[in-house]
Amino acid sequence: VKIWRMNDSRAWEVDTCRGHYNNVNSALFHPKRDFILSDSEDKTIRVWDTSRRTLLQTFRREQDRFWCLTAHPELNLFAAGHDNGLLVFKLERERPAATIHHNSLFYVKDSQIRLHDFATGNDAPIVSTRSAPTGQYLPPPRSMSYNPAEKAILLTSDAEGGTYELYPLPRQFTGQVADAGQTHRAAGSCAIWIGRNRFVVLDKAEQQLVVKTTPNQNPRTVKPPATVEAIFPAPGTQILLATSTSVILFDVQTRQATAEINAASVKYVSWSADMSKVALLSKHTVVIATKQLEQLCQIHETIRIKSAVWDDSSVLLYSTLNHVKFALTQGDSGIIRTIDNPIYLVRIQGGDLHCLDREGNVQVLKIDPTEYKFKLALIHKNYEEVVSIIRNSNLVGQSIIA
Repeated sequence: VKIWRMNDSRAWEVDTCRGHYNNVNSALFHPKRDFILSDSEDKTIRVWDTSRRTLLQTFRREQDRFWCLTAHPELNLFAAGHDNGLLVFKLERERPAATIHHNSLFYVKDSQIRLHDFATGNDAPIVSTRSAPTGQYLPPPRSMSYNPAEKAILLTSDAEGGTYELYPLPRQFTGQVADAGQTHRAAGSCAIWIGRNRFVVLDKAEQQLVVKTTPNQNPRTVKPPATVEAIFPAPGTQILLATSTSVILFDVQTRQATAEINAASVKYVSWSADMSKVALLSKHTVVIATKQLEQLCQIHETIRIKSAVWDDSSVLLYSTLNHVKFALTQGDSGIIRTIDNPIYLVRIQGGDLHCLDREGNVQVLKIDPTEYKFKLALIHKNYEEVVSIIRNSNLVGQSIIA
């Protein structure tokens, strides 16, 4: 792949990216990142670093030569044509790693851990994260876990087959961006805090849970009761183990599985504020259960489910690719509003829905909670509130009452 510069009168070759071993049929600049994508008759799509001219990633098909390549004008999507069809793909996940503690939202944007204060609206970077080594591609972090006692954050990413990093945060947030400093990094598919100075790491390759302490002393291993795909937080010293067909409530202290629920390929988990209810999110399914994993209801969606958050009255709000919806624990669900682009819900306060977009910006969406407040009042037989909503709200026809 040859890189050229040009002006009004002439063009000249600047550099060459070498690696393909057959005809290169198409190349383009990434619309948002310093990458070049190219495809070739050698059956590969390759990603190059524009500034360093180095190969970052290679995607290979065993049977098909690639012929053309294009980028979506708005979304982070690419399409490549090959001998037998068309491949649509994106290079990296767009969901920002984030976690909430009381009135604070911690999230990652532009290689920095940022702090957003819901009360004041202040938003500032606090710590820089590790940058990619020269000539290497570093995928964005997948998950985040915060420890308020130690003021430390665990970031997990898919780099090098799965790694986690432990970042100590400044004791006082002064507005200055602290350097990564003494970051502890090791192999692991998922890492979450389970105590003041203890965290659990999932070693997916060896199928074991490694319990570590800070400072790093005598890690002990625990064998899970099944083949685990991911781990999620739970109350106390418990964690949730996600398998391909179910979710297991597992006590790390006693090494015992205390409950299990059928929920296939769970990707995300959302706990209510009092930790009494949990929503288990799969690609197209939401399972709502008690903290003992007794199922309350299950909701199926045809469009992919992206995120979920609980409001103060134990109603679950969740987002799909193009809607924000609600789900009552009794199984009733409905649409709250449509959205133009995918968002990731982080908090609901009254009619304000706080969320992150794919660029890592915090947004506040206005929603109308009338429908689910009305249905909740009916279920709880709170007829005074029912009458109040009918008198004071702008109900559309009789549809909400039906």
